[in-house]
Amino acid sequence: MTTPNGFFHKMVNLESRNFSLQIQKFENGYFISVTEGSNKLGSMVVSLATGPTPITTTIIPSRTESLFLKLIAERISTRMRGIALVSTFIQKPLESNTAKALMSEIMEMIENE
Repeated sequence: MTTPNGFFHKMVNLESRNFSLQIQKFENGYFISVTEGSNKLGSMVVSLATGPTPITTTIIPSRTESLFLKLIAERISTRMRGIALVSTFIQKPLESNTAKALMSEIMEMIENE
């Protein structure tokens, strides 16, 4: 679902788990929120890509999904040459297939804006 103000929202069901993907587009970047269950802010990473490699910093550490957060943030910031702020609130660790599917859904939402 897309709105004129650059906000995208999509519900995704993967392996009997429901995820809410929310993306807010800005002129110089994106804010991406991935939540499971309650709509809360969680672990957070920011990535800035203005040169050949992105600079990534953890704002709120994750117990289990730090690589997932970092990959999403770096991929999006590199693609748009800007800032990507990614937050995840997930009930239990992601299986690799679930993480890949979520990454694909997020990238599809951004590319089809």
